Amino acid sequence: MDLRLIAPELWLGVLSLGLLIVELLTGPDGKRLVGWIGVIGLVLALAPSWALLGEPPRLLFAGAYAVDAFAAFFKLVAVLSGILVLLAAMAFFRGRPGGHEGEVYTLIVFMVLGLVAMAASADLILLFLVIEFVSLVSYVLAGSLKADAKSSEAGVKYFFFGAVASAIMLYGFSYLYGAGGTTNLYRLGPRLASFPEPFVVVAAALVLAGLGFKISLVPFHQWTPDVYEGAPAPVTAFLSVGSKAAAFAALARVLYVALPPGAWVPVLAALAAVTMSVGNLLALSQQNIKRMLAYSSIAQAGYMMIGVVALTASPTQVGSGIAAVLYYLLAYVFTNAGAFAVVVAAERLLGSDTIADYVGFGRRAPLAAFAMTVFMLSLTGIPPTALFWGKLSLFGAALQSGLAWLAIVGILNSAASLYYYLGVVRVMYAQAPVDAVPASEGALMRVLLVVAAGATLVLGIYPEPFVRLVQRASLLLRV
Repeated sequence: MDLRLIAPELWLGVLSLGLLIVELLTGPDGKRLVGWIGVIGLVLALAPSWALLGEPPRLLFAGAYAVDAFAAFFKLVAVLSGILVLLAAMAFFRGRPGGHEGEVYTLIVFMVLGLVAMAASADLILLFLVIEFVSLVSYVLAGSLKADAKSSEAGVKYFFFGAVASAIMLYGFSYLYGAGGTTNLYRLGPRLASFPEPFVVVAAALVLAGLGFKISLVPFHQWTPDVYEGAPAPVTAFLSVGSKAAAFAALARVLYVALPPGAWVPVLAALAAVTMSVGNLLALSQQNIKRMLAYSSIAQAGYMMIGVVALTASPTQVGSGIAAVLYYLLAYVFTNAGAFAVVVAAERLLGSDTIADYVGFGRRAPLAAFAMTVFMLSLTGIPPTALFWGKLSLFGAALQSGLAWLAIVGILNSAASLYYYLGVVRVMYAQAPVDAVPASEGALMRVLLVVAAGATLVLGIYPEPFVRLVQRASLLLRV
């Protein structure tokens, strides 16, 4: 086998183990070295991941691992999100004693490795093992601030919810294996096509419960606000972008490759509508910025599900649905990771996560406030920001698939979200600060905010090359 085809995985594995050794050898004051090595290593991982976009699609390891442009795209997304989160984590731990700083940097890279493998898994057993690997790392990261009761609570809650979701998903996998006699996704598809539809619907529901937990779909979303609030802000950012993107990749591959379209497609559409509506409705009353972004993340998952529904409802138009989801996820990585980076900066400068305490933030930290404004406008879907084109693509895919009602629900929810997203902007700019002394975000945080806000604007102003990229990556391997 040509090792180039798994070069990103090999490099990330070596990098993760290397960071583990460096972390053990460095003293308490040298943990930032672990972070910088991780950032440089992840940047180097972009090259082999990008090279796989041009590889012809194929299956490796007895058909268990897919090499296609779809998986390569999500490898890029996972690595990019890891870079942004590592930079945010380094800013978060600057001057903060304790918190297992070096271990957090190392586990973030380990989690990137798991996300990369999740997007390419083409076998139920491998997919389950990778999801469990990512989940266990997530639980540890969520509770990594041992001195913080909320962080410990977040880790415990995440673990218990995740254990139940994994058990349900594994039960669904056993249904699929029992029906098809194989765990390979590409052999399951033809065998399930002639199987009784009610059985397939039950299997799809059980699988969706497990993957829906990772995506924060309603009604599998209960863990999201508490974990997002309690976990360190950089970890929360990683859960909201990297983990969500890889889970969408796994869900799309399972639904498109292994499960034939059937009666479960309307259920999927209803879940998308309910998820975006519940997320936006509950976000309206939130006073804590992390809880607001948690419910926002739930709503964003509902928008992304529109593309998945369009994919499964019209397999002949796979390109439009998948391309819409891919573009949205790429834009969402920079937008949401950037928003949580501002939360990290505000925690350091203001000592609070309460939205009301952001009063006058625009005058005290102009760069962070401007970046937050860009991110809030993007999450709303206002041009010329990245998620405007993302939502336009998703709603267009819904219309092409005959799901006009779902597109209308998405538009109405986007309009409703304007209230709480712009509410943050209003607090930052419309009121005079109690403390007018200017505050510095720090050089590393300024670089991170410029990169994230710049990418959000570039994706919105000049989307053409990125549209070509996602169209290329939407060629999901199906044999």
